[in-house]
Amino acid sequence: MILDDIVAHKRDDLARRKLEAPLGALNAPTSLAPPSLAAALAGPGVSLIAELKKASPSKGLLRPDYDPQALARAYQRGGAAALSCLTDERFFQGHADHLEAARAASGLPVLRKDFTLDAYHVHEARAMGASAVLLIAAILTDAELAQLLGVARGLGLDALVEAHDVSEARRALDCGAQMLGINNRDLRDFSVDLHTTERILDALPSRPPIVVAESGIHTAADMAYLRQLGVQAALVGEALVTAADPAAKARELVEGGRPL
Repeated sequence: MILDDIVAHKRDDLARRKLEAPLGALNAPTSLAPPSLAAALAGPGVSLIAELKKASPSKGLLRPDYDPQALARAYQRGGAAALSCLTDERFFQGHADHLEAARAASGLPVLRKDFTLDAYHVHEARAMGASAVLLIAAILTDAELAQLLGVARGLGLDALVEAHDVSEARRALDCGAQMLGINNRDLRDFSVDLHTTERILDALPSRPPIVVAESGIHTAADMAYLRQLGVQAALVGEALVTAADPAAKARELVEGGRPL
C-alpha cells in the first residue's frame, strides 16, 4: 500500500534530518506566532482550506507551472480562509520553501500537510511558519497521537487529526483532538466517496469543535452538501490546483459553502 511506502520512507528520512539539523538548530521565526487555523475556520458556513500540491503518487504532476506564491495569492483572492501545503518531497514534490513562500505571499494560516511521525516534525512545522500540523490516525498509535497533540499545543500550533473511518475518528476524539479531518479517500484503494463524512459523523457520539472534510470536493454543490452536514471546513486540493483559474474556482467553492 502506498501509505506504507510513504511511512517507511519518512522514518528513514527522519533519521537523516535529525543528523543534518538537530532539534536545537530548528529556529522558529522571530516574528509573531503564526495565525490560528482554528480561528480562521470559525466563520459561518463551510470555510475553504485551499491546498498547494504540485504532484500526487496516483496522478503524478498536477500543475506544470506550479508556483506556490502565485497560487496562494489566487486562493486568497478567491476567498480561501486558510491554506494547506504539501511539504513531502519524494511522493508529492513538495518542499518547506513552498509553505514559507505561500504564507509570506498571502498572510493566511497554513497547515503543513505531511506525514507527521515525531515531535521533530512538529518543530519543523513551527520553524517553517506553519499554523498547524496534520496528524494521521492511521499511522500513529494512541500514545503517539496524544504526545504529538501535546507538542503542537506547546508550540502554539493547531493540529488537524485525520481519520478515514469511524474507529479512527473515535480514537482521535479520545486523544483530545479539537479539529477532526475526515478523509473521504479510502487509503486501501484510493477510491473516493464524499458521503464518508456523513457516515462517520452519524456514528460519532459527539463532534469536536471543528470538522474538516477532505478529498472528493469539486463543486459548489459539494460544498453546499457539506454545509447541510454542519461541517466547518473543506480541504480542497486537486480541483483547485488543476483549475485554469484557481481564484475563480476558489470563489465558486466559497460561495457554495456560504450559509443561506
